[in-house]
Amino acid sequence: MRKPPDDPSIPRPGEGKRGEAAYLGYLLRQAAGAYRHRMDRALADLDVTAPQFAVMTMLKAYPGISSADVARLAMLTPQTVSVIVSNLERAGTIQRLPHGIHGRILQIELTPNGQSLLRRCRERVQALEREISEPLSETDQIIVRQWLISVARSES
Repeated sequence: MRKPPDDPSIPRPGEGKRGEAAYLGYLLRQAAGAYRHRMDRALADLDVTAPQFAVMTMLKAYPGISSADVARLAMLTPQTVSVIVSNLERAGTIQRLPHGIHGRILQIELTPNGQSLLRRCRERVQALEREISEPLSETDQIIVRQWLISVARSES
């Protein structure tokens, strides 16, 4: 049986095994979960989820990439990307166009409406980024970014 989240015996983030004594991996997951929740709230009234934002961002950054590549870049499963692409296409945010050389390949790109939506999303996410990085000096931000990249690269 689960205890209610407001149970005083469950430590808040930053306390007990959720604080400085915790495993680094747990702290990374805790921070990622909190960030995801804040991003979801920031994008909610635009009807955009964090995974949809990631897909749109990768499509903008790497035009003409495949859904499989989008999945790898956005750290999502191919099945999830397939659902996201279908939903974004239905909403008029993206379009699938025949590849210039390979007729059976469809390239995915943002529509003008999708580009406008992505700009609005980016403004909100950039504000969130400024908010979470504000306590860090520029040097500290560089160190944190380099450390996170090294953790991510150690998997490959």
